[in-house]
Parts: sequence; C-alpha cells; structure tokens
Amino acid sequence: MIEVRRGRREDAPDIVDFQIRLAWETEQFALDQPTVEKGVQAVFDDPRKGAYWIAEVNGEVAGCLLTVPEWSDWRNGTVVWIHSVYVIPQARRQGVFRAMYERLKTTVEQSVDLRGLRLYVERENERARKTYWAMGMDGNHYKMFEWMTEPEH
Repeated sequence: MIEVRRGRREDAPDIVDFQIRLAWETEQFALDQPTVEKGVQAVFDDPRKGAYWIAEVNGEVAGCLLTVPEWSDWRNGTVVWIHSVYVIPQARRQGVFRAMYERLKTTVEQSVDLRGLRLYVERENERARKTYWAMGMDGNHYKMFEWMTEPEH
C-alpha cells in the first residue's frame, strides 16, 4: 500500500540521499552533500520555500518530491512546481509517483488559491517524460531556459 504524506524534519537524511542519487542517475552530476543538507533544511526552516512530500510503501520511504509555489498574476493564484522527484529503484513502476501526483492534484482541485501543477524534466529522461504524459500533463506549452551560478561548497 502506498501512503503519501508531507515530509518531516526526520525525513531529511532520506531526502538528501535521494537528491544525491537523482542528480547522479539523471545527469551524472555529483552533488555536494553538505550543500544539499543545508538546502533541504532551508525548506523545513521556511515553509514559504516549498514542501517535501514523501511516499511510503508498506511503511518504508520509497520516494519523495519537492513542491515550490509560484505566484501567477495571469491566474490570480499559485501554480505548484514539482521538483526533485525520486523513487527508489525497487519501487519504480509500482505507482509511487502516480500516488504523489494524484495527492498533489487533489490538493490543487480542492483549493481556492491553487491553479495547477508544473514540472520540468531533463530533456534526455525519456522514461520520466512518458510517465508525465501518462498522468495527463503535456510538455507542449513552454520551453524552459535557465542561467545558473556555480554551486557554493
């Protein structure tokens, strides 16, 4: 059975581990663990930054994601961005992401302030893209551009 709940401070070690695994699996990018630890704690210290969601399978943490709010003046409400989706390998293709997504979608549908869900995906991650299409999301509307500074250690 899959249960989805808000992340708690005691989930931080799992979240940090998942983010490090995610960066390596998707981009072969080695994250600096102390930086990730500070970043995860920052979300718990200031809920305006976002919220973690945890999926448990039979009581064991199997996945997580981060939601980040973005104000939309066009919609006079908040769009929720889904970031940092990770499901442990042995729980993939078992509905873990679907359960997290459905929980978020229901939250948006029941809110008077939330307007929708968005996410971005690494362009070569075909498996993730197929999953998001299957959820009813489409990637046709926007193309994302970015500029980033070098990470601090």
